[in-house]
Amino acid sequence: MKAAFYTLGCKVNQYESQAMAQSLESHGFVITDNSDDADIYVINSCTVTAESDRKTRQAVRRFKKLHPDSIVILTGCMPQAFPEISGKLDEADIVIGNKSNRLLFDYINQYINNRGRIFAVDEHKTGDAFAGDCISNFRERTRASVKIEDGCNRFCSYCIIPYARGRVRSKPLEELKNELASLEKNGFSEIVLVGINLSAYGMGYDYNIVDAVRLAASFDGIKRVRLGSLEPDHITDEIINGLSAIPEFCPQFHISLQSGCDNTLKRMNRHYDSTEYFELCQKLRHAFDDTTITTDIMVGFPGETEEDFIASLDFAKKVGFEKVHVFPYSVRPGTPAAKMTNQVEKAEKERRAAVMSETCDRIRADFLNSQIGKEIDVLIEEYHDGYAQGYTANYTPVKITCDCNIHGIVNVKIIGVDDDYCIGKLL
Repeated sequence: MKAAFYTLGCKVNQYESQAMAQSLESHGFVITDNSDDADIYVINSCTVTAESDRKTRQAVRRFKKLHPDSIVILTGCMPQAFPEISGKLDEADIVIGNKSNRLLFDYINQYINNRGRIFAVDEHKTGDAFAGDCISNFRERTRASVKIEDGCNRFCSYCIIPYARGRVRSKPLEELKNELASLEKNGFSEIVLVGINLSAYGMGYDYNIVDAVRLAASFDGIKRVRLGSLEPDHITDEIINGLSAIPEFCPQFHISLQSGCDNTLKRMNRHYDSTEYFELCQKLRHAFDDTTITTDIMVGFPGETEEDFIASLDFAKKVGFEKVHVFPYSVRPGTPAAKMTNQVEKAEKERRAAVMSETCDRIRADFLNSQIGKEIDVLIEEYHDGYAQGYTANYTPVKITCDCNIHGIVNVKIIGVDDDYCIGKLL
């Protein structure tokens, strides 16, 4: 049988889709990227925003309408967080949560034998151990994301993820070691360590995120190790010093901000203020050469006044982020923010998002232009139409004109900028 995956959301979801795909392959399934030619469609959902939920519902209905004889499976964060709503999506033949992903084959087999709709969302519980199948391959050819942490204990007032993912859980180092060995054997030269609250890795144990990076860097074939999104209040001086001593570590930090206004941060139940965040950015830029700091900024949070928005905008300018993901606040039922008064009108949220994006895009453009003249290493990821494309250690995208399919890490000189890419010349 052929199975196709449709994955929404973060790198953790992408990792879990890879793990599910490998599990099905081990049972004789063929994984296809051709959505017009599959017997099974697995929708791995995200539920961070209402838009994510809309896309999930749309995908479930579309696949069933186009392929009525196929088995449509809904899994991921949406059914885990909102089981009652997900259960009403009748087009889904099988509905499970992310906690049960490793049982995907069993549920498929059960459905084939009984032809009865399956709804099986197992609730996350405090004390659950880290669980899930490891991977030995990844959809990208040179870089592999590896989930080492799951769950979140923060309960930000706008966020449904602690309900969709449970409490913090960490992959044991020995298990991670075996997984990294398989990825190295299959030729992956860059590893991205990811998690739901990644910087909480090792909480309750005698290891932390530095130990995971150090372990990945210990493999000869792994030339680069980078981290996914981090929370600012978990990045201590000890963590910074430990990471700075690992040559393979990539100095790119995606540190969740959400707002540059202290009033808004307090209502969000974030665990830092703008002064602490700014001081962290200064420490990172002092400790790492050629580092980049990227972030997420939410606009239009309940109660955010125009003055609050301007404070957040000014803070983004002050930090000078190398890249920013800007998004308007989205109401998530079941969170404290959904019940807050002074909800910001949709049109105003969209206006603020446009203003913030335009400002941050200008800062991004200035950064890319500042790279012109530098000689730097680029890990090539793909080649097409006379261009090789890849990323520097600090995750600057680079295009290189060349007449052959080059591979690996190459040294280039940045000679220009085109849209959101630097243009490099092979040295």
